[in-house]
Amino acid sequence: MSNTKSTTETVHRVSFLDKDSLSIPILKILQADGTTFEEAVLPVIDQALAEKIHDTCVFTRVLDERMLGAQRQGRISFYMTCTGEEASVVGSVAALDDEDVILAQYREHAALRYRGFTTEQFMNQMFSNEKDLGKGRQMPIHYGCSALHYQTISSPLATQIPQATGVGYSLKMQGKRNVAICYFGEGAASEGDFHAGLNMAAVLKSPTIFFCRNNGYAISTPTSEQFAGNGIASRGVGYGMHTIRVDGNDMLAVLAATQQARAYALEHNAPVLIEAMTYRLGAHSSSDDPSGYRSKEEEAKWQQHDPVQRFKLWMINKGWLAESDDSALYEKYRQEVLASVKVAEKLPVVTIDELITDVYDTPTPRLEQQLKNLKQHIKKYPESYPNSAGRV
Repeated sequence: MSNTKSTTETVHRVSFLDKDSLSIPILKILQADGTTFEEAVLPVIDQALAEKIHDTCVFTRVLDERMLGAQRQGRISFYMTCTGEEASVVGSVAALDDEDVILAQYREHAALRYRGFTTEQFMNQMFSNEKDLGKGRQMPIHYGCSALHYQTISSPLATQIPQATGVGYSLKMQGKRNVAICYFGEGAASEGDFHAGLNMAAVLKSPTIFFCRNNGYAISTPTSEQFAGNGIASRGVGYGMHTIRVDGNDMLAVLAATQQARAYALEHNAPVLIEAMTYRLGAHSSSDDPSGYRSKEEEAKWQQHDPVQRFKLWMINKGWLAESDDSALYEKYRQEVLASVKVAEKLPVVTIDELITDVYDTPTPRLEQQLKNLKQHIKKYPESYPNSAGRV
């Protein structure tokens, strides 16, 4: 006999369900003009929190603008922007405790900035210099910072999803009053790791928030070619998880949903799925040309739903922000980022001896031999490794 609870009525004629059988509402609090809907229930937010959110958004916009330009100039090899998705990322991280663990995909650098990652730390990572926390072992924008409880990003899609289930479960077993939050796009939800991770979390009751940024495209593939079901939220319901769909360009809606998701995850030691309906205003990455798969008209339409502008207007309406202060903040960060670029790109790269540290507590004889072989190879062909002169 099955232990599964059934709340459905018994029928005696064939009756199929389809994707329209499940109606999933979308939470909206903030309108495009910065006013709130009349019946909206606001999240817990004061002026200090609003100012920190706004500051993070402005920095992220400037960082994206400057570093995409730096990539075009050949100063860094790769970049990905958060532009258009700031409310999804910043609104959610602002609802967390600083010791909640973040497992990001690759477009959540705004969450890292919110936690306190400095401009210099961003630059050191992107230029892979000797001050990079990752010791030059990652592509640009693949950040990690243990002090800020932000696990290092991996390039393969969705690998962080089952890992997040394990992190949340570990926090529960340790008796900590913290959750894990896992970010991913709707394209990553097509990977097997998504289904394995969510099912494990639901069955094992892992206090993990699965946060899907449904931005319309998996690189160039639109959602219409990715799945036939009712978005990603319907899958959470299918796995027996508390689920909510929010306007991902609405900072207050995302903040409210994540605040309550965190409270539920801790109270019940159970996972929650949030699907944020948003849009990637920029290219997928610096290697992508979105004009090949979407129109300028579509992009212009979504520009009208700019999450940073919407939240800014709300703050102005509240008397918490002046237009002049907003402009001054943009200029401040433009100068700060530019100055940091000039410093970081001139710093030397990590020494080759660092290549085998942090792999094991003590480097193994095999690793030491491989490092010795590598040094001999570089000395034999110095013309092929111009940046290694004097570093081996």
